[in-house]
Amino acid sequence: MIGMHITLEADYGIRMMVYMAQAGKRVDAKTISENAEVTLRFALKILRKFAASGIVKSFKGIQGGYEFAKPVEEITLRDIVETVEGTYYFSRCLKPESGCSRTGSGICCGPCKAQAVFDAISGLVREQLEQVTLAQLI
Repeated sequence: MIGMHITLEADYGIRMMVYMAQAGKRVDAKTISENAEVTLRFALKILRKFAASGIVKSFKGIQGGYEFAKPVEEITLRDIVETVEGTYYFSRCLKPESGCSRTGSGICCGPCKAQAVFDAISGLVREQLEQVTLAQLI
């Protein structure tokens, strides 16, 4: 049986950010990937997302690498997960691009009742992810 969980990419992103926070200084991608046990290619992909979102800054050259763009006390698990995955939804039927036919005057009698429950669960998970900072994980 397959359980519900965050994606592997989000898990890697969390590991990488925790390692960087523990290091407490600018770190190169190779060192991050080795310590987080993520392939360099995948680590670079994730680091590009973090740089684009403003969580980390990227530096080139001999003194290059990655460092946080803001204090780790201000970076939440939600920031990390949603930078990698996009907005967290408990069910894919909640994603705007899903095109669920049951949200309006679709099948049977209007909106899917499960969708309202899934939406509430999604909100609760996002709230919990928002409560945990990167500083708390080191």
